[in-house]
Amino acid sequence: MNKLFGLGLLALILFFPACSCSTGEALIEEAVPAAGISGGNSLPPVFIDCKPVSGLEIDFQFSMPVKLVSLNFSPALKVESTVEGKVLQVMLQEAAPPGDKFTADVLVEDEWGNTLNVLIPFRARNDRIPSFLITEIRTEYSKPKAEFIELHTLSAGDMGAVRLIIAGYTKNPLVYEFSGMEVAEGEYILIHLRKIEAASLDELSSDLEESPGTDAIAGARDLWIPGTEKLIHKTDAIYFLDQDDRVIDGIMLSENPDAWWSKEHFVQAAEFLHKQGAWKSASGKIPGPQDAVISYNIKTAMTRSLSRIETEADTNTAADWYICATGAATPGKPNNPKRFE
Repeated sequence: MNKLFGLGLLALILFFPACSCSTGEALIEEAVPAAGISGGNSLPPVFIDCKPVSGLEIDFQFSMPVKLVSLNFSPALKVESTVEGKVLQVMLQEAAPPGDKFTADVLVEDEWGNTLNVLIPFRARNDRIPSFLITEIRTEYSKPKAEFIELHTLSAGDMGAVRLIIAGYTKNPLVYEFSGMEVAEGEYILIHLRKIEAASLDELSSDLEESPGTDAIAGARDLWIPGTEKLIHKTDAIYFLDQDDRVIDGIMLSENPDAWWSKEHFVQAAEFLHKQGAWKSASGKIPGPQDAVISYNIKTAMTRSLSRIETEADTNTAADWYICATGAATPGKPNNPKRFE
């Protein structure tokens, strides 16, 4: 795996949000060295990572053993016990709701009295993430119709803390993170990649008919990414991560079958997806543009989408995909098998 994926919080800044605390960067107040140190250590501890291990346990990792001075959660969570050390293990009295967003305000000190205060955003552990596939993608935009990514659930579960990465949006590849949301087996989830109309609503409950927005489909679950920026292109890498940075499903697109990727962030995405077995090549090596779904024939058509062959097994290759015929896009519904010729 590229080194960027193993650098904890730095990955949030450099490229991919691989840190467990994926809802934002930790805010670290100035570390305070102990006064009057003689023969001790004047370097304070450094915060490394936080990881929700289960619904009841949250671990905070530091560069050296620490003692807990104070700990507060927002929204409030009641602490049952703690174990101190390089990893501060926090056990809760009750399991946190899966996928819900929290902030931990942690004050620790080392054996020399150096202190460190950290504000850490994170999402509670979700061990009920369903299996799902990306089934349809619209790459083009014409107001008020937005680009979209469609998912089809293969099992029931909770989507909380699942992350959508779009590698081509280098400003912040983490473009969406799911809140806690129960879904049934066989649901279509439609992620609209812009929110053009203020009335568009996220359908987070069992009511799949409450959103009035353009392209909102009764019976499918509609979700809207705030803002109006273009997030997706015909050459791109799109994938969904769980809380352990495992790819649930992904796809690589290329407008042309070039010899190699022209931009480094696509090389990194191809390496990452290849290592996880989430996107494959005919050679067995890191996939290049010729191994991606070739999107050229979409051109500027709003009604041609990239569609998965839903009646066949997933092979994690371009063979799973086709461009549907003009007028045959089916957001929130089973794909039309008619292909663009």
